[in-house]
Amino acid sequence: MTGLDRNQTPKTRPMQHNRSALVASLDIGTSKIACMIARLKPSAPNDALRGRTHAVELIGYSQIQSRGMKAGAVADLAQCEQAVRQAVSLAEQMAKVRVESVLLPVSAGRLQGQLIEAASDIQGGAVTPSDISRVTSTGMHHATAPGRTVLHALPVGYSLDGVKGIRDPRGMVARRFGVDMNVVTAEATVAKNLMLAVERCHLTVEAMAASPYVAGLSVLTDDEADLGAAVVEMGAGTTTIAIYSAGRFIHANGFAVGGHHVTMDLARGLGACIADAERIKTLYGTVLTGGSDVRELMTVPAAGDSDSDAPQVVSRATIANIVRQRVEEIFEMVRDRLADSPFAAEPRARVVLSGGASQLTGVPELATRILGRPVRIGRPLGFGRLPNEAKSASFAVPTGLLVYPQYAHLEHVEPRHTRQLRTGTDGYFGKVGRWLREGF
Repeated sequence: MTGLDRNQTPKTRPMQHNRSALVASLDIGTSKIACMIARLKPSAPNDALRGRTHAVELIGYSQIQSRGMKAGAVADLAQCEQAVRQAVSLAEQMAKVRVESVLLPVSAGRLQGQLIEAASDIQGGAVTPSDISRVTSTGMHHATAPGRTVLHALPVGYSLDGVKGIRDPRGMVARRFGVDMNVVTAEATVAKNLMLAVERCHLTVEAMAASPYVAGLSVLTDDEADLGAAVVEMGAGTTTIAIYSAGRFIHANGFAVGGHHVTMDLARGLGACIADAERIKTLYGTVLTGGSDVRELMTVPAAGDSDSDAPQVVSRATIANIVRQRVEEIFEMVRDRLADSPFAAEPRARVVLSGGASQLTGVPELATRILGRPVRIGRPLGFGRLPNEAKSASFAVPTGLLVYPQYAHLEHVEPRHTRQLRTGTDGYFGKVGRWLREGF
């Protein structure tokens, strides 16, 4: 197996409850790159967000236009590297610190979560941590197809001699021990190229995580995660889904259609250039049409180089119809994926939308109609000192990554000698040369 193939992407070490830490998240999206640097400080328990042990205090952030990315994946390595350098450097200047490693989300590469059951006979009678690790590792490798890499291996529940629903089996006695786990995988090349873009900037990838999972860590209350929820992260190039049940992340999915497709539809439908179409979407993008919209007219510059091309006059209803058709298509694809997931069995579960494309006017109402569930827009919860523009749904992923290290202890992590993924120059990170030679 070469490089990332059938192995785990980098995983961060669990946080210590009594220690502060500096963390940086880097969300390399299709339309924007956001870098956030925060200090995690131990905090008193919060009733609405019980899983959080640390308060997140933002000390530096940047947001720039993305370059070299297409549908959530690297399309031009050199351009992407330049943009990453710029975003990190701006955030570093504001925070007055140097970033050495970053947390990185993955939204492309056909995210797929599957519930896997693995079981094994116990030699000594009582379940030990090494039994848990061994059985989980077996299940994880069994679930990973060639060409794919593991983003998350999260135990959901355990069984002892066939009795399910055991929360913590350590020290309990059984002849046969089993684990139910959510294994989330992505295409290895997508993860590799994202890592490569970051490592060319002399940064280490501290951990990688599925975008909709970390969006959920940012925008869901504990009650929502307990009752069941689907987080739909609507990016520019991808739409990804995380499903939570009984407080745990149990499923993931995604497809490569997003807000950028709305922009392209507008450019084609209105004969406008892409930049003008994006501006029209941002200013007038809505999926609702009212009676007055037919009469309300606006001029759109033609997409030609020559000044002689006369601008077009279009009604706001025309714009809304173009936007609505594509957004309806996205929610119909979401509906089909939810129907094939554990979410379908949770009648009280709701849908929480995040990502830039969820901010088009009228989207929650349209989603409610198509999905037949209560829908709300999710915004980052429980963050101190967020700048106004970062309080929106489009910052769910980079803010969620800052929370993610507090949840790292839930994940199964492969022993280091089998994880060829860490790259860098010396010691623990000294496998880069070999990894790059093997993987490319």
